[in-house]
Amino acid sequence: MDAATYPFRQIELPLNERVQDLLSRLTLAEKVSLMPQYQAEIERLGVGGYKHGTEGAHGISWLGKATSYPQPSGLACTWNPALLQRIGSAIGDEARAFYRKNPTVNGLTLWAPTVDMERDPRWGRTEEAYGEDPELTGRLSTALVQGIQGDHPVYLKAVATLKHFLGNNNEIDRGVASSSIDPRNMREYYLEAFKPAFKEGGAQSMMTAYNSVNGVPVILHPAVMEIVKGEWEMDGFIVSDAGDLFGIVKDHKYYDSFAQSMAESIKNGIDSVTEETEETIKVIHEALREGLLTEADLDRALANTFRIRFRLGEFDPEEGNPYTKIDDSAILSKAHGELSLEAAKESIVLLKNDNAALPLNAASLSKVAVIGPLGDEAFRDWYSGTLPYAVTPLQGIIKKLAGKQVTFESGDDRIILTSAASGQAVGFTGEDGRLAVLHDQPERGEMFRHTAWGWTAHTLESASRGQYVTLTDAGTLTASADEIYGWYVKESLNLVQEGEGTVSLRTWNDQPLVISAEDGTLCVSEEESSSEARIFHKQLVVNGVEAAVEAARAAEVAVVFVGNHPLLNGKEEIDRPDIVLPAEQENLVKAVYAANPNTVVVIVGSYPISSTWIDEHIPAVLYTSHSGQELGHAVADVLFGDYSPSGKLNMTWYRSVSQLPEFMDYDIIKGKRTYMYFDGEPLYPFGHGLSYAQVNYNKMSLVAEEVQQDGNISLTVELENSGSVDGDEVVQLYVQCLSTRIRRPLKQLKRFDKIRLAAGQKQTVTFTLPAAELAFWDVSREQYCVEDGEYQLTVGRSSGDIRLSATIRVHGETVPPRDLYAPVKAENYDDYDSVFLDECKAGGAAVHPVKEGAWIAFHNVRFAEGAAGVEMLVSSVQGGVVEVRTGSPSGKLAATLVVPSGSVQQWHGQSAIADIDAGTTDVYLVLQGEVLLSRVQFTV
Repeated sequence: MDAATYPFRQIELPLNERVQDLLSRLTLAEKVSLMPQYQAEIERLGVGGYKHGTEGAHGISWLGKATSYPQPSGLACTWNPALLQRIGSAIGDEARAFYRKNPTVNGLTLWAPTVDMERDPRWGRTEEAYGEDPELTGRLSTALVQGIQGDHPVYLKAVATLKHFLGNNNEIDRGVASSSIDPRNMREYYLEAFKPAFKEGGAQSMMTAYNSVNGVPVILHPAVMEIVKGEWEMDGFIVSDAGDLFGIVKDHKYYDSFAQSMAESIKNGIDSVTEETEETIKVIHEALREGLLTEADLDRALANTFRIRFRLGEFDPEEGNPYTKIDDSAILSKAHGELSLEAAKESIVLLKNDNAALPLNAASLSKVAVIGPLGDEAFRDWYSGTLPYAVTPLQGIIKKLAGKQVTFESGDDRIILTSAASGQAVGFTGEDGRLAVLHDQPERGEMFRHTAWGWTAHTLESASRGQYVTLTDAGTLTASADEIYGWYVKESLNLVQEGEGTVSLRTWNDQPLVISAEDGTLCVSEEESSSEARIFHKQLVVNGVEAAVEAARAAEVAVVFVGNHPLLNGKEEIDRPDIVLPAEQENLVKAVYAANPNTVVVIVGSYPISSTWIDEHIPAVLYTSHSGQELGHAVADVLFGDYSPSGKLNMTWYRSVSQLPEFMDYDIIKGKRTYMYFDGEPLYPFGHGLSYAQVNYNKMSLVAEEVQQDGNISLTVELENSGSVDGDEVVQLYVQCLSTRIRRPLKQLKRFDKIRLAAGQKQTVTFTLPAAELAFWDVSREQYCVEDGEYQLTVGRSSGDIRLSATIRVHGETVPPRDLYAPVKAENYDDYDSVFLDECKAGGAAVHPVKEGAWIAFHNVRFAEGAAGVEMLVSSVQGGVVEVRTGSPSGKLAATLVVPSGSVQQWHGQSAIADIDAGTTDVYLVLQGEVLLSRVQFTV
C-alpha cells in the first residue's frame, strides 16, 4: 500500500482513528525514536522529523530575527487580554512562517506562556510570567494561548505550552528543592492560575517543573494525571523540562536508575522527553527490557503528541488548512511592529505624578538631559532571542525633540586600571583584545566604562573597541563581547574594594584574577592570593555622577533611567539578592535631583524594583519592563503625552524584603504574601497605575442584593472622564468574604475590564460573576465550598485605591464541624507551626516537623461520643512522640502516641489510648522528634 493511501492520511476519518492507524504501523524501535523532543523521521511512512519546543514568551526570535514584544511581566501590566490574544496570534503567524521554511527544525510547539504564580518578587525568572494573582494570570495566559493556537474548528495555528507546572517560584536549588504546598494554597492559588488556559483556552501542551512538591518531583506528581489530564480533561501532551527527567536521579536522588525515572515519568503523563536524543532512546530501551515500561505506555504518549501533529495539519492537504498559507511576509511585518509598539506603550505604569509633572511639554522645552545606565540601552533577556532592531530611550526622546538639545550621561565612571605592583596600565595585547598590563604611562592605558549593577555585578566596556570585557574559556580577560549575554554571564566582574582607590577583580563565578608573571595578562588564579599581583589602582578619568550632575544642572528637565540588566543579579538559575534599586543607581538619582528638582525617573526592570527614597522625593516616576524593539518610542510617547499611560502593576511592590517571609515559604496565606493576604503598607499596591486622564467612579449598582450559591452576581459601574485627555482605565472588581470560619483573602481580584474613555465621556461597565467563584477549598471535606454569609464587592483603580463598594448576601453552605472519626489526611490541617509537607511513601503527603514541639491543628472538631483511641500512619528514622492535645498546643493532653525508629521508607499504623470528652473542640497534634505524620483517625 502506498503511504499516501494509508488510513491515517484520510481526512474524512475521525482524528483518533487516524492516530491509532499511524501508531499501528510503527515498529517498537520507531516508537522509541519518536519519544524524544526531536522526533525522528519515519521515511517509509512519509512521517517527517519534528521538533517539540521553541521559546515564544514574547516573540519567536530564537528561530531568527522576528518581532519582539515586551517581557511577559510587562505584557501583564497591560491588563489587556484582547491585546494578549492579538500578540499570541502574531507570534503564531511568525512561527508558521518559520515552520514553512524548515518544518523539521522549526516546530510549531511553542514553549509559552509561563503561568507560574509569582508569590515572591525575588524569583530570578519574574520577567517571564504574569504576576502574583491567579485571575490576572489566568485571563492573560488564556488569551495568549487562544491567539497562538488560533480559532479554526479543525486546525491549530501553533501549540501553546504552559510552564512550569507546579509550584515553581525559586531558582536556587530548583532541581533539588521541594515546595511545601498545602491543599488550600494548592487549590485556591497555584492550580487556579493554570486551570483557565486548559478549561477555557484549550491549551494543548504543558511543561512540568524541575522542583518537587511535597517531596515528590513534579514530573512524577499525581496532580499531572489526576488534575491536568483528569479533572481539567487536557487532551494535548505533556513535556518534561530540559534535563529534568534524568535530574530525578542525578539531582533529586529519587530513583537509582535512569530506566526507572524514564518509565515512571512516562507512565505519569510525560509524552515528550526533553533530554539528549540518543541517551533518551537508549534509556527507553533499557526500561522496556527490564519490564518497567510497556509498548502500550509508549502508544499512550505518542497518541497525545501525534494527535497534536495531526491537528497542526501535517498529514493533510494544504488547501484545507488556512494556516499553511502564512509565509515570510508575516515575519517582521509592519502590522506586528505596530502591535509591539502598542503593547510597549500599554505596559508602561505611571507610579507617581505629583503636581502633574508629566507629561512633559515638547514645545516649551529647549534642553533635556537623559541620564542613567539604561538611558541609551534596549536590552534583550534570555528568552527574547535576537532583536530585529532596538530603539533606546535616548533615541526615542531625540526623535520626539527634533531640533532641540538633548544631552546624555550614563552616570558611569570612565576608568583606567593600573597594576599596584608595577604601576603599568592595562591595555590590549593584540587583535583579540586580551587584557594585560602594558603601558608605563598610565594615560596610555585603555579607558573603560565601568557600570555598577549592584551587589557583586559590574561590567567594563572598552572605549576604543566598544566591546565588553569577558572571561574566555582559557581563563583570560578580553574586550571582545558585543553584549552582556549568555547562560553564564561572563561579562560580569566583581570589582572588590581593597583600599582607597584600589580594587581586586573576580570573575562571574567568583574566581580571583591576577596579573600573570609570564606575560602580564589578566587571568584566573587557581588559588587565592594576597600578593600585589591581584591589586589594581582604579584611576578615575571621568566621574560619572559629576558628569550627570552637570548635565542635569544645565537642562530644564532631567530624565533618569535606572533599573536592571536582564541577565545580571536575577535570571534563570539566579534569584535576586534583594528587591531594592542598587545603591549606586539610587545615589545617582539623589545627586541629579539635588542639581535639578525637575527630575523624572524611569525604572526599566524585569521585576518590581523598590526605592522608598525615589517615591518620597521624585515628582514623577514611570515603570516599564524591558520592552523589546520599541522601548524608546513607547517611553517617549508616554513622557511627552502622546499616549496616556494605562499600565497597572501585576505585583505588589513591597518597600523592602523585611515585609516578606522566608523565600522558600510557599504558604501565601500564613506567610501573608501577595495583596490578598499582605496587611502591611506596600510601596505600590497590586493593580496600581496612574493616568493623565481624570476618570471618576460615579456609581455602583447591584442587580440583586441576595443570590443563591448557584446563581450569578451582576453589577454595573458608572464612570466618567472629567478631564481633557483621552485615556484607558482598568476597572478592577475585588471580593471579600465578611463572615468566614477560616482566614480568607483581605480582598481578591475577580474581574477586570480595560475600557477606553474619551475626554468628557461617560460609560457603564457591567460585571457578571458566578457565585460559585466565591468558593474556598474546604479541607475538612476536600471540596469547594461557598460559605453562607455576606460578601463585600469593591471596585477601584487598584487593590489599594477602592472607589465604590456594596455588600451582597450569598445563600451558601455552613461548614459542618470536622469529623475525625473517619481517616483524615494530616495535610488537611486548619493551622500549623514549624512543619512542612513531605512525601508519604505509603501514598500522599506527610507532615514533617522542623523543630521540637511543632504542631498541626484541626479546628471545630465534633466528637459526638468522645474518643477513647487514636490511630496514626507515621514514620520516623530515630523515633519520637505525637501528643494529642485539645484547645491549644499546650492544652489538655488527650493521648500520647510513641513512634518507633525505622527508615524513611517504613510507614506504620500506630495506635494509642485517648481521652477526649464528647463535644466540640480544637485538636492539636504536637510532634516531638522527627516524626512524619500522614493520617489520623480517632475511635470511640
